[in-house]
Amino acid sequence: MRADRAATVDLDRHVYGNPAAPVRVVEYGDFECPYCRAAAPVLRELVDTSGGRVALVWRHFPLFTVHAFALTAALAAEASGERFWQMHDLLFAHQDRLTDADLAGYAAQIGAPPVVGAAAQAFKPAVEADYGSGVAAGVRGTPTLFIGGERYPGAVKLRDLRETLGLRG
Repeated sequence: MRADRAATVDLDRHVYGNPAAPVRVVEYGDFECPYCRAAAPVLRELVDTSGGRVALVWRHFPLFTVHAFALTAALAAEASGERFWQMHDLLFAHQDRLTDADLAGYAAQIGAPPVVGAAAQAFKPAVEADYGSGVAAGVRGTPTLFIGGERYPGAVKLRDLRETLGLRG
């Protein structure tokens, strides 16, 4: 991919929670990864119970050599536009059904634009930029979290994350 195209992609384009939160948790994830699926509700609860102090940023890191549908799922999520988080949730809820027909059905269910084929390919630079930033940061698997720019070494457990962030709860 050309560097000038990557430079135009906002790596923080998918923010869940308060965009002005003082703490950002960046997750590199794969929609076919069972560990990412398990982490999703934990990270949502972390944000939802932080009083606006924590935001979650999703970045795509499809493990395409292991997960056959990871890349098409990432493209579909991107193509869903403003409905990204709804698609995010549907992809994890139906992790075992990510064919093009399934993805098109999920898009219709949430009122998203077309998310497969040529419509999805337009979003390839965004997925590539996320993936490239993960490679540059040393990401090797999913989910990988960064808090304040530093890799979080612990398990994705609510109590541990709250303790790391100094949050009560």
